[in-house]
Amino acid sequence: MERPNDFESIVEAYPVKLDNFEGPLDLLLFLIRKHEIDIQEIPIVLITEQYLGYLGLMLELDLDTAGEFLLMAATLIHIKSKLLLPRPDPGEDESDEDPREALMRRLLEHQKFKAAAELLHDRQTIRSAQWGRHDDRLAEIAGEPYEPELEVDLFSLLTAFQAVVERAKQRPSMPLPTEHMSLETRIEQLLAILSETEACGFEELFADVSSRLGLITTFLALLEMIRLKVVRVFQSGAFGPIRVYRRARPSDAPTPIGDPSP
Repeated sequence: MERPNDFESIVEAYPVKLDNFEGPLDLLLFLIRKHEIDIQEIPIVLITEQYLGYLGLMLELDLDTAGEFLLMAATLIHIKSKLLLPRPDPGEDESDEDPREALMRRLLEHQKFKAAAELLHDRQTIRSAQWGRHDDRLAEIAGEPYEPELEVDLFSLLTAFQAVVERAKQRPSMPLPTEHMSLETRIEQLLAILSETEACGFEELFADVSSRLGLITTFLALLEMIRLKVVRVFQSGAFGPIRVYRRARPSDAPTPIGDPSP
C-alpha cells in the first residue's frame, strides 16, 4: 500500500512544466477527432465528461494546467446546464442562441489556425525530406516498408497513459513493499531500457511497475525525458500505437529541473 504522501512528495519536487503545452481548445479538438464528431453538432454532455476526465488527470499529475483550462471547464459545465434546462414555450422569446454556437465558432477559428500552421510545418518537412533525408531515399530504394509517423501530442500521451492505468487495475494485487523512487532514478532505468533497442512501445516502459505510484513516476519521467530532448515519441497515424525513440541529446537541450548549470 502506498503512503498517502508518496506521490505528493514527487509532485512537490517535480512540478511538470512543458514547453509545448497545448491549450483547452486543442484538447476539445482532440476529443472531437477521437470520437469523430462534427464540430457543428457537439454532444456537449459527452465532451464535458471527457474533458473533465482529462483535466482531472492533468491536475493529479500537476501538469501546467493554466487557468484557461479551468475556465473552459466552467464554460462547458455552464453550456451543459443551459442545455438541460426546459426549453421555452413556442410563444415565448427564443432570441437566445444555442449556447454551443459561440464555442463552435471558437473551435472552427482555432482549427483554421492549426491547419495553417500544420500546412507550413508539412511543407518544411517535405522540403527537408527532399534535400536532407538521404537515409529515407535509400530505405525506399531498398524496398523497406515505410510507415509515416506523427509526433505525439500531450493528449495522445495522456490517453495512452489512461489505458496503461486501466490495464494495471486488472492485474492481481501484489502486497509488496513500496519503494520510493526518484524521477532521476526512473529516467536512468528507462534510458537503460531504450539503450537495448532502437525503439520501445509506450506500454513497455511500464512493464516493470504495477502500483499507481510507479505508473505515475514512470509517466512523469517520460515527460521529463521529452523535455530534455533525450527521446522522441511518435505515433503511427492518428490514435495508433505509440513508440519511444532514444536520440542524441542536442546542444540546445534544456537542463534538468533543479540543475544549477546553465
